[in-house]
Amino acid sequence: MVAISEMAQGRGSGPPRGGSGRTVDPADRAQLERSPVPLRRVTALFRPYRWQVATVVALIVGSSTVALATPFLVRLVIDEALPRQDVRLLVWAVAAMVAVTAVTAVLGVAQTWLSTTVGQRVMHGLRTAVFGHLQRQSLGFFTRTRGGEVQSRLTHDIGGMQSVVTSTATSLASNTTTVVGTVVAMVALSWRLSLLSLVVLPPAIALTRKVARMRRAVTAERQRHLADLHGQVEEGLSVSGVLLGKTLGAGSAASRRFADTSEGLVGLEVRSQLAGRWRMATMSIVFAGIPALIYLFAGLPATSGGMTIGTLVAFTALQGALFRPLMGLLDVGVTVTSSMALFSRVFEYLDLPVEIDDPADPVELDPATVRGEVRWEGVGFSYPDGARPALDGVDVTVPAGTTLALVGETGSGKSTMASLVARLADPTTGRVTIDGVDLRELRLATLAQVVGVVSQETYLLHTTVRENLRHARPGATDAEIEAAARRAQVHEVIAALPDGYDTVVGARGHRFSGGEKQRLAIARTLLRDPRVLVLDEATSALDTATERAVQAALDEARRGRTTITIAHRLSTVRHADRIVVLDAGRVAESGTHAELVARGGRYAGLVAAGDGAGDGARDLLAA
Repeated sequence: MVAISEMAQGRGSGPPRGGSGRTVDPADRAQLERSPVPLRRVTALFRPYRWQVATVVALIVGSSTVALATPFLVRLVIDEALPRQDVRLLVWAVAAMVAVTAVTAVLGVAQTWLSTTVGQRVMHGLRTAVFGHLQRQSLGFFTRTRGGEVQSRLTHDIGGMQSVVTSTATSLASNTTTVVGTVVAMVALSWRLSLLSLVVLPPAIALTRKVARMRRAVTAERQRHLADLHGQVEEGLSVSGVLLGKTLGAGSAASRRFADTSEGLVGLEVRSQLAGRWRMATMSIVFAGIPALIYLFAGLPATSGGMTIGTLVAFTALQGALFRPLMGLLDVGVTVTSSMALFSRVFEYLDLPVEIDDPADPVELDPATVRGEVRWEGVGFSYPDGARPALDGVDVTVPAGTTLALVGETGSGKSTMASLVARLADPTTGRVTIDGVDLRELRLATLAQVVGVVSQETYLLHTTVRENLRHARPGATDAEIEAAARRAQVHEVIAALPDGYDTVVGARGHRFSGGEKQRLAIARTLLRDPRVLVLDEATSALDTATERAVQAALDEARRGRTTITIAHRLSTVRHADRIVVLDAGRVAESGTHAELVARGGRYAGLVAAGDGAGDGARDLLAA
């Protein structure tokens, strides 16, 4: 914004520090071709702030116009006040110069405040809109999309939009006003010297842009080499990379590749620095040469036209202030393209369809009155890129308050079947119901109150233990939090921490072991007190002794609660009210533990294999 204010005030006759002569980034052009952005959609973002935007434009025009008075005041001082020794006129002229500077400074502060406020409010609206929209996306979106890309669009792309508001738009208005006003003032001072400037400026600008393009190309190549260098460091010197290099004997080859990349970077660094020096040299020649030519023509009788010294000084000041905004206007196409590419990337996320959403006319269901009967009725499910259905014609009923165990080989559809109950996905065919109500007819918030999930992958927030547990129920009291922790057999672990429940768990809960994190997740779910509990291998990270303690807590917790359990250990499923054996997405067998063993089918074979391996066999039912 400082540079913009200087341009608006007509100050700064030195070489521009920005990269003039830029070319459109091919990535920006490709982005706009893939996802074009109507200009009216961008302007709609600023419609609530139209009066603030209009005020910013008025401040820029006013500041640029007022600043043009300074060269004329300088001419007045040199041609009138000083030669005549007119002290009164000199005082008034000097006071006017100070006033011009003060007014443009105040207008610049007001412009900066307003434009930054508008930019921040627009960014806030976009950030919250994108974040909220992405939270409504299905898990499939996040498995297809790199986490870094999501973060980049939320932070870098939306952050870059501030320059659209506080730089691109304001500089366009400022540059246009400054160029038009300066040209008019130059013609008013001397039309002859104005014609000279029009002749000299185009080749000077062309030379500057050519040198800037050369430096941009070298810099881009240098950045690619630096990226390669950083990638080689990250891959070659990480624990996994070093282990791979040592086991494959590839360390010397990696060193040679690194040396080659580093060698190439030496030449590029030299070229980049030379290109920068050539650019600065070109700028110096331009900014020294043009005033020199003006002085020459002002001194020649044929071209001076009786020009005074004051007029010459004023004209030189105006001409020097013209170069920077003129270069900015020439680069406006590139700036607009890069700005629109940012909007395109963000709008791509805002335009993503929501696969799992609240129904238009939801069924009202009081979570406190839910009995908890769960049914899969003719359920089929296929992943978008799946070669075969993950589920096919599944018909299973879980009476309220009973326990269902899902077993089968890896990929048989256990987790998919359980995920449909939490509506992490919707069935391709058939329906899933709770108390006879299709889950697609319920609000997602209502369903989250009814169904609780404890998965094998525990995620803890980087905050205190208390806040991690309260995340499940923001209104929970400390006593309720402690009670849930006791039921999950984790209270003693928390109490032994330096700050107890106020201990920060660290990134992804690194302070805790896998079993402790699993019990924290169980406590978090129990605090929510759902009527339907889905345990996706919830005890998989626990040792045998801890598993028994947590299992006892879960047995107590699921009294009067419908529980759907996915597990590989026999001890986890043998006491279930019903066991369903899945095979390639179909129900192969169904019954109690005793019934299935007596039947001598697939389940009986898995049990026999598990008994031979011992009760602690980890993948007993996944063989």
